[in-house]
Amino acid sequence: MQRRRMLSWLGLGLLGLGSGAVARAGTQRMTHHETENKTDPVTLFLCGDVMTGRGIDQVLPHPSSPEIYESYMTSALGYVEIAEEANGPIPAPVAFDYIWGDALTEFIRVAPDLRLINLETAVTRSDSYWPSKGINYRMHPDNFPCIEAAGINGCILANNHVLDWGYDGLKETLDTVEAAGIKTIGAGHNGKEAKAPAVFELAGGRRVIVLAFAHPSSGVPRAWRAGPGRAGVRLMESLSEAGIEEVASQVAAVKQAGDLVVVSIHWGGNWGYQIASEQQRFAYGLIDRAGVDVVHGHSSHHPKGIEIYHDRPILYGCGDFLNDYEGIGGFPQYRDDLTLMYFLTLEPHSGRLLRLQMTPMQIRRFRLQTPSMQDRRWLAQTMGRECGRLGAGIKENAQGRFELY
Repeated sequence: MQRRRMLSWLGLGLLGLGSGAVARAGTQRMTHHETENKTDPVTLFLCGDVMTGRGIDQVLPHPSSPEIYESYMTSALGYVEIAEEANGPIPAPVAFDYIWGDALTEFIRVAPDLRLINLETAVTRSDSYWPSKGINYRMHPDNFPCIEAAGINGCILANNHVLDWGYDGLKETLDTVEAAGIKTIGAGHNGKEAKAPAVFELAGGRRVIVLAFAHPSSGVPRAWRAGPGRAGVRLMESLSEAGIEEVASQVAAVKQAGDLVVVSIHWGGNWGYQIASEQQRFAYGLIDRAGVDVVHGHSSHHPKGIEIYHDRPILYGCGDFLNDYEGIGGFPQYRDDLTLMYFLTLEPHSGRLLRLQMTPMQIRRFRLQTPSMQDRRWLAQTMGRECGRLGAGIKENAQGRFELY
């Protein structure tokens, strides 16, 4: 199944045409087509945190050793038991594409040009857990095909869990993701790598540039900051004018005419809808002075409001997209089981947002599924309220998808 899916992603190549005259005509047609494609809209898939470690790792074909070092739980299998008590049995071992569930149908329907996730787990065999963290997420590298199964193009790694299993764990995470042909952004073997933007070449010569960093407010230890000769994450110590200028300098060095720029930020706490004023000011500065077209925020366990500023979307908090939190109590009012797929369509050259459509999903038995009408309406009303505070609106179409207006 995975091989057939890969073939559909790759599409069909051009065949050689024999005579020189025909070949030249073919080249001319291809060049003209590429020129047309440069102005075609670009559709991005974005989401919040993807955590495929701990309990999810245990139900995949190659689970890590289940020992964990939490005050709440000593075995990752305990999270499987809690989820099954809440929502029924999980048919372990599950296929690699199991976790994506109904989201795979949406990927086929929309066919986004680029798929980006914030991968909030270490992908490693390392047993050297970071002792002061309290929670340590880990997925076995042999389970990484579960990420490949969704055709992911880039993994944001600037978050507060990528070093949960030490520097060896980070190195293996980087090596595993890159070996799969997926770009890593926001973490690296040294400061230069962690800071480097990822450039995605799309059909027709279109390009998307992605930068990523984390802010200490999301729980990233300052000791994790990458530096000269030191592996780690790109940590933006403060959301200041200097930070905006730093990003602006990077964008100016790499951006070409027609490129789109995404900045992905792990910031803020896990719960609450309020938007910090410093986050808003910083996002405005990225758009006004750094030429950023999309601000992609994450860390919150639930979706937060969206703002459109100068025709550019600011996603302040995308919410968790996949996790093993089923059955864990604490904040039921936020409904962290309900999540969103964000599909953003932008115009190259101008960077203007043409459309932002969201598909609601629900995490059940470690799998994404279409929520009930009642749950979908709750999420639509909640997002409508929070986006309304930022000057935007949400409408639900007949198919149960949301659209920003």
